[in-house]
Amino acid sequence: MSDIPKKLKYCAGGKWLESKTEKYMDCYNPSTGEVIARAPQCTAEEVESAILAAQAAYPAWADTPASKRVQVLYRMKALVDKHLEELTYLLCSEEGKNWRESMGDVLKVNEVVEFACGAPHLMKGESLMNASADYDTVLYRHPIGVFAGIAPWNFPAMIPHGWMAPLCIATGNTMVLKAASFVPQSSMRLMELWQEAGLPDGVLNVITTGREQAEILLKHPAVKGVSFVGSTKVGQHIYATAAAHGKRVQALTEAKNHALVMRDAKLERTARGIINAYCGCAGARCMACPVIVVENCIADELIGYLKKFVAELNLGPAYDPKTGMGPIMNKGHLKFITDWIKTGIEEGAELIVDGRNPKVPGYENGFYLAPSIFDKVTEDMSVGHEEIFGPVLCIKRVNNFEEGLAIMNDSRFANGSVIYTQNGYYAREFAKRTDAGMVGINVGIPVPLGIFGFTGHKQSFFGDLHVMGRDGICFFTESKCVTNTWFPEDMESAGVVDTWDGTISSMPDAEKK
Repeated sequence: MSDIPKKLKYCAGGKWLESKTEKYMDCYNPSTGEVIARAPQCTAEEVESAILAAQAAYPAWADTPASKRVQVLYRMKALVDKHLEELTYLLCSEEGKNWRESMGDVLKVNEVVEFACGAPHLMKGESLMNASADYDTVLYRHPIGVFAGIAPWNFPAMIPHGWMAPLCIATGNTMVLKAASFVPQSSMRLMELWQEAGLPDGVLNVITTGREQAEILLKHPAVKGVSFVGSTKVGQHIYATAAAHGKRVQALTEAKNHALVMRDAKLERTARGIINAYCGCAGARCMACPVIVVENCIADELIGYLKKFVAELNLGPAYDPKTGMGPIMNKGHLKFITDWIKTGIEEGAELIVDGRNPKVPGYENGFYLAPSIFDKVTEDMSVGHEEIFGPVLCIKRVNNFEEGLAIMNDSRFANGSVIYTQNGYYAREFAKRTDAGMVGINVGIPVPLGIFGFTGHKQSFFGDLHVMGRDGICFFTESKCVTNTWFPEDMESAGVVDTWDGTISSMPDAEKK
């Protein structure tokens, strides 16, 4: 590996170009703390050029039959499979997930690519012959134009090239994809694979840029829609700004998912599920479960299991297959998490497991943080209701199901929620009454497969149509209804054309004269 950080380019109109910017962002290997690449903060003119490239590519791509468009996706799926280990290592090196987590990040790309290959079927509309007497109506779904995808750093493959690009491309649109500047290399390598798969120039364009230049994506008249994943504050701004400029928006934002642990839960298996749910991906996922709401009568026993299992979690470099939890993405985010641990202590929560300042021999300059656990977190403590995005677990004690559910539903977020129980009644009540859009019953990370939507609510989502699933198809397409009637060749009289031109089927016969 070269000691000189790689100077990255951006892709517009099928060409990899060196930015004219003077501003570059350092990209780190979080396992070692080394700078491994530098991402350009593309200029306003370069962002504009990517949009114009997408706009120029749109007419021909939209006019390409859906069955032909998806041939590119079939080839892309094969290329991701072929380069799976390479992509996994790259993602480990720039983001910090352990080997299996990184591989899953890449495989989630193919999960949605496979679903998007069904576009010829999924885009089929509806029709009714004789909707009214001698009138037929057909509803078509068709592409819209240029979309912007604004991706976060925590899933550099799955979100930009799974949640955003495949359905956009398969339905006949084009896209300008803003990769996260901290971790752009996985996204750029996947862009190269799209090109190898035969995607026409300009259909997908990848840039990295700062917030000021990214604002162009929200306001440019050629951009018809925006797909965003990131913080709630930024998501609200994107939703308001892009919508005010006439664009459709899906903005997936923060979460503080809770799990309710009932007294009848299988405690050892539940504890292992909780460890995975809050430590997996070092806690940096919006479907992590960083809060458990536990019935008092089993809280101490459950904590015993949690302490035991969390001590067994092996901290180490992301690309070592033996690593149980990898490092934090960069030094700034590591400080953000440790500042929250200080806040929790100051607010009066009991820090029963302190993961700060761990030792990882041979990797002393890496950005490591072991799991932490707070007990006796109450509703007046911000540590228990704001997103930390790290391996920090908050335990809230309750007396019964109703008290626990009320605490969970009081959150301003509603991405995921979980119940651990063997009781079918409580499981059903929970599924019915929880505010969260993705619910797990004895499943700590209830992320649905790509054939379903990612259905967050409250301040975890802004928009009307979610990513993936049927919602994803609808987000990237518009509907058009065509109504027609035909006249006999031997028609001699024009007859009478009423106000509704025949399109009211229930008009009384006496009124048709």
